[in-house]
Amino acid sequence: MNRSVHLALISFLFSCLSTIGIYFISKGLNIHPGIKMYLVIFFSGFIASFVVFYFAYELSLYRRIKIITERLSLLYSKEKEVPQLLVNIPAEKKDPLKELDEEIMQLEKARQEEIEQLKKLENHRKEYLGNVSHELKTPVFNIQGYVSTLIDGGLHDPSINMEYLKRADKSVDRMITIIDDLETISQLESGVLELEMDRFDILELVKDIFVSLEMQAFAKKITIGFLEPYNKPIIVFADKFRIRQVLVNLITNSLKYGKENGKTIIGLLEKEAEVVIYVTDNGIGIKEKHLPRLFERFYRVDKGRSREQGGTGLGLAIAKHILEAHHQTIKVSSKVAEGTTFSFTLRKG
Repeated sequence: MNRSVHLALISFLFSCLSTIGIYFISKGLNIHPGIKMYLVIFFSGFIASFVVFYFAYELSLYRRIKIITERLSLLYSKEKEVPQLLVNIPAEKKDPLKELDEEIMQLEKARQEEIEQLKKLENHRKEYLGNVSHELKTPVFNIQGYVSTLIDGGLHDPSINMEYLKRADKSVDRMITIIDDLETISQLESGVLELEMDRFDILELVKDIFVSLEMQAFAKKITIGFLEPYNKPIIVFADKFRIRQVLVNLITNSLKYGKENGKTIIGLLEKEAEVVIYVTDNGIGIKEKHLPRLFERFYRVDKGRSREQGGTGLGLAIAKHILEAHHQTIKVSSKVAEGTTFSFTLRKG
């Protein structure tokens, strides 16, 4: 029984006891029978009216609280799961005030979590805009400096005019690369970019990337190759162009931050329904404190060195989003002065 029924029964018993008490007290005082009857009727009617009105008020209050509770549930359903308070509590044990209190507490908790998330997003937005501005400012200022020098007379000086034009052209290429990467990551995050899924041999793709990065590896005196000889094709089902982007980003990073005379090794492990791809090097490694933020846009472990190497700071973020679009994950493990390993999975073809 709920609280209203308990109160109604108590009031009813109190009414009966009061009526009996009034009857015997009036009898002991030799009160006129007519007056006795009026007293009994008056007190009985008063207590009965109290019970009826209280019960009606309680019912009305319950209905109003029920409406508020349902509105809260509806509000919840638009953002998170609908609280199951009304479903899980048996009808005869429902306490509207308790339900309302629990609903409000849950809503308050959800709102607090939402506020904290919005604060984090706002901080990331500010950091992101600042990073974009900084990344674009550097090549723009370089171009401005080279052009100004040429306008101020350098154009007619054969010893610098062609050199400054080449530098300006290099800065323009860097701007184009940043803009292209920004466009790619924006499309990936918004879900606009559609994947062109197909079956292909991941071994052949890696071999093709090795050929394209051969000169870069030679310049850094780094050996690139497979962990072991793979004698048969390893077929995966994915977007070949995008997976190429992922592998190029990972291998290029490995070459940029690798040690001279070091190694960059690609390993592939076939499982029942997926293929695990490893990109391992014995380079400078990454401190553990940087690992959780490594896939954030424009996050750099060593900002000065990263810009010298020509990276945009978006490569790992793009790789992460591409793999998430494939419903796959990417992981990283690293030790300073020992090396770094990136690993991700692809659906088996």
